[in-house]
Amino acid sequence: MTRVAVAGSGVIAGDHVRALAALPEVEVAYVYGSDLDRARRVAALAPGAVATDDYSRILADPAVIAVDVCNATPAHAPFTIAAGEAGKHVHVEKPAALTLADFDAMARATEGSGTTLMVGQTVRFQPAVAALVAAIADGAVGRPRLAHVSWYTGYVWPGGWRGWQLDRGKSGGHPVHNGTHLLDVATWLLGAAPVRVFARSFPSFAAGMPVHDSFQLIVRFEDDALATLEISYALAQPREMFRRIVVAGTAGTVAHSTDDDPVLHSAGVGVALPSVENAMGRQLAHWIDVVGGAEPIVRTGQVRAALAAALAAQHSLDIGRPVDVRAEVPA
Repeated sequence: MTRVAVAGSGVIAGDHVRALAALPEVEVAYVYGSDLDRARRVAALAPGAVATDDYSRILADPAVIAVDVCNATPAHAPFTIAAGEAGKHVHVEKPAALTLADFDAMARATEGSGTTLMVGQTVRFQPAVAALVAAIADGAVGRPRLAHVSWYTGYVWPGGWRGWQLDRGKSGGHPVHNGTHLLDVATWLLGAAPVRVFARSFPSFAAGMPVHDSFQLIVRFEDDALATLEISYALAQPREMFRRIVVAGTAGTVAHSTDDDPVLHSAGVGVALPSVENAMGRQLAHWIDVVGGAEPIVRTGQVRAALAAALAAQHSLDIGRPVDVRAEVPA
């Protein structure tokens, strides 16, 4: 039995606790939250889990071998570093950090000290995306040269975003908070690191929101492959989603569209598409395997490359020009 703790008491933390509690080889021992009442509500999702507002209690428990960090992004670095220094394996929600310096410190405290670090890039565990990557690995496109991703979802509207997501100092901005999904999947599909990015944003479905709800990225990769990425998190219907992914190479093309999914509709209720269903469950089951010694699907170097591109994309929005990903950008 693998005993883990969850650091966080928000909506995403609840999703993590449910997924972990469903794994027969896992025991959720603790749920940490700065608001103890909220932590108790999330802990109730896992039989036997103890709510606490004392993170040091978790770190001091030798029976807890791993911590799932899924609180607000500014807390990812200190919570991950503390867990790593306590000898715990760590899973951390995306975006892993708000600066590359923080991310590097997180990696040093975990991987550099003999434990593991896995970033929760959930899209890698969606069946359709995993199938595209497998096809590319089998040579279906030859050498990948072009990726195009269009992704529209109703995840956050109507009903609005929480304040911290609108605060760039806490979320990193839209390209960092949500763009890491796109940039990570493009990095994985193309098998190369981004080196230059141009970003533009605009209000589309939610013109009154304090930050633009939609943005587009043009990304050049180290092998001169190119990705065109566009995302909006503001469709009117909650949980509604449309996504199209195309990867073209020297010998062929692979593609997926959610239009190809058989869809069930229920008024006011989100129904998971087969191409994305149970990605969180697969992700956390894989994390437990990684804690046990399995080879990780999510590679730290690729995650770092995608985060660097996301930070550069936000800088590109600020200055209105393309930005070299390897260049120094403001924290």
